[in-house]
Amino acid sequence: MELSDVVRAKAEQAGAPAWVAGLPELVAGLERDWGITTGRAYPDPTEAYVVEAELADGAPAVLKLLVPRPGPAAHEEITVLRLADGAGCVRLLASDAERGALLLDRLGPSLYELGVPLEGRLEIMCALAARLWRPAPDSGLRPGAEKARWLADHIVRMWSELGAPCCRAAVDHALRCADRRAAAHSPDRAVLVHGDVHQWNTLQTRDGGFALVDPDGLLAEPEYDLGILMREDPVELMAGDPRERARWLAARTGCDPEAIWEWGVVERVSTGLLATSIGLQPVGAQMLAAADAIAQG
Repeated sequence: MELSDVVRAKAEQAGAPAWVAGLPELVAGLERDWGITTGRAYPDPTEAYVVEAELADGAPAVLKLLVPRPGPAAHEEITVLRLADGAGCVRLLASDAERGALLLDRLGPSLYELGVPLEGRLEIMCALAARLWRPAPDSGLRPGAEKARWLADHIVRMWSELGAPCCRAAVDHALRCADRRAAAHSPDRAVLVHGDVHQWNTLQTRDGGFALVDPDGLLAEPEYDLGILMREDPVELMAGDPRERARWLAARTGCDPEAIWEWGVVERVSTGLLATSIGLQPVGAQMLAAADAIAQG
């Protein structure tokens, strides 16, 4: 199977070598069950085996198989896509949470591949995220407060395991921000959020528009999604006033700039540590360098 080094590293980190070894059989079973034919594997996913597929009627699709890991990741992604029903996100055609399998509409190149400038990317991603935001109290998705606490625990553990690849001040700053976002969680304001809005997860549709893929899925304040946009493009962020992007995102969406900023602080450190742990560079080092500069500034 054509499996990227990053996905292999993620599977090893998750203790899932049997999943890697069993991929051919898993794919063959889904081809039989869903009446599909698979083709070329995509080279750049980070958390799944993703391959082109063709439906029985010849329509193009994509088969995605998530790396097994603790927690309800497959259920959460399937739930978000089912609730979105194509609004702002890729359309879900079939799913099997037990096998971590999703059959999706096939989309085109990402914002990254298209080379869309930063401000244009932010405009597109803000609009898509806002289309997704809606009350979903009975969805069973994790609340934002729980995710904030999980991120704090993840930061402490990964920072220690990796031998302190960023300064302690950056870690402490992220933990304070995570505590504030957990305390600020309100079920009355929580909406369905994507949870991983960035340019590699924003793909062109056949009609020339765009759609988000790979949702993590939470019930959180909408500022969480905008905090992801704060963690991305760290070099560009640090080229000027880092808080200006938070203010711009807030003005664009009517959200709270301080909440956007704090989620960005947390996600920057968390994702920088994760990227470092699986060898996703230079982005991991760039995120942690930005976190260091902000915490010490």
